[in-house]
Amino acid sequence: MIQTNGLQNKLPIATGNRHQVFFGSILAKVMRMVMESELQLAPTHLSTIVPPRSGHSYVLYTHVPFCESLCPYCSFNRYVFQENRARKYFENLRSELRMVAEQGYTFQSMYIGGGTPTILVDELVKTIDLAKELFGVRDVSAETNPNHLIPEILEPLVGRVDRLSVGVQSFDDGLLRQMRRYDKYGSGDQIVERIQKAVGILPSLNVDMIFNFPSQTEAMLRNDIHRVIETGADQTTFYPLMSSPSVEQALERSVGHVDPSREAAYYQIINEELAGVYHPRSAWTYSRKQDVLIDEYIIETEEYVGVGSGSFSYLDGTLYVNTFSLSEYNRLVESGKPSVIASRKFNRLARMQYRFMIELFDLALNKKRFKNDFRVPIELGLWKELVFMAAAGVFQPGWWKNPILELNPRSKYLLVVLMREFFNGVNTLRDQARAALPDWEKEVLMGGQPCGTTPVRGTAHKPVRYK
Repeated sequence: MIQTNGLQNKLPIATGNRHQVFFGSILAKVMRMVMESELQLAPTHLSTIVPPRSGHSYVLYTHVPFCESLCPYCSFNRYVFQENRARKYFENLRSELRMVAEQGYTFQSMYIGGGTPTILVDELVKTIDLAKELFGVRDVSAETNPNHLIPEILEPLVGRVDRLSVGVQSFDDGLLRQMRRYDKYGSGDQIVERIQKAVGILPSLNVDMIFNFPSQTEAMLRNDIHRVIETGADQTTFYPLMSSPSVEQALERSVGHVDPSREAAYYQIINEELAGVYHPRSAWTYSRKQDVLIDEYIIETEEYVGVGSGSFSYLDGTLYVNTFSLSEYNRLVESGKPSVIASRKFNRLARMQYRFMIELFDLALNKKRFKNDFRVPIELGLWKELVFMAAAGVFQPGWWKNPILELNPRSKYLLVVLMREFFNGVNTLRDQARAALPDWEKEVLMGGQPCGTTPVRGTAHKPVRYK
């Protein structure tokens, strides 16, 4: 029986969920300590783009930080859309792509995030075409909003974008109003209709959803899942609701205080309701097809190059952070310099832990590849992590003797916790970079009205400090 008081509801926690909640709470605390320790950035200024290493594969991430209006609780680098600023930005973005190409990079895959990448579709098309020309890009993923699922925007993307991800968050009209998305993007019924009409225009369409809103009941969650199925979308991603330190108060004012105690039970509902229609591709991504996956962070290639204001790159064990300032970004690129302003070199243990997290989140880890890359069996290199995860029931029986470390489907929630806390650490970097923006950029460019595109990710804990 669900008890509700209008904004909160209590969901009984099954025995299996209690087990996951217990280990999940421990895992979250450990991850917060690790992330706070590891993500200590050092100011960095580069004269050239870091060159590629022979024999390594890379993914290209491109950031477009403009939205028609801003969600007060979004942690991603985003600015209020102004056409003249956006066109200048796209021009410099393409200049930065040319700088990357001069270093000899090639990319098979390109992911375009935001913000709202489709904010100026003609500029986006130019950017995609250039990337394909420069790097030999063969598949492109991009984000968008429900109001951009129209022929004028979708048709130019045909033959250019392979996977389009639309930020829906919820089909519930009450929740849409809480998020101030109803007036901008329409009712749940209208959004379902737009998605249904868009399905099939591009090879794959993903629907981004959020669960565990403070006022979300079990019935509301189940209805959201059923609406996703009704859309016919090729793929769906369900993120748990989270907030970053800089926007926690704004989040509470708009949707309420986030209660993680229901998260495991709601996650179980998602998996049960999607079963038979959508197949798990990662801990929170589900696909109707067996060969489709679109997720900004979960990619088969571990290393990636980020271009654009607010992008990150991960190269040879080092994280590079691009400036969040549009004015500084334009100045650096126009002077022929990379837009990197900070970095962090990770030690061997941290790199092994990152691989462990990413591959398990993708539901399986290749022990042989791990040993080849790090020159140590995972049983020796990460024995503490393995002991904890085994005790938590994360692995399939006989995991110690199998070449592939496979996830126990009943314990996938612990990987959601693991990745959630990873996002927490990443969001503290974003908060820090945003805090360093010039006052005029904060007031002029970020002073828009609520409502954006990017799902809420992150959580509240101490901001990362530069060394």
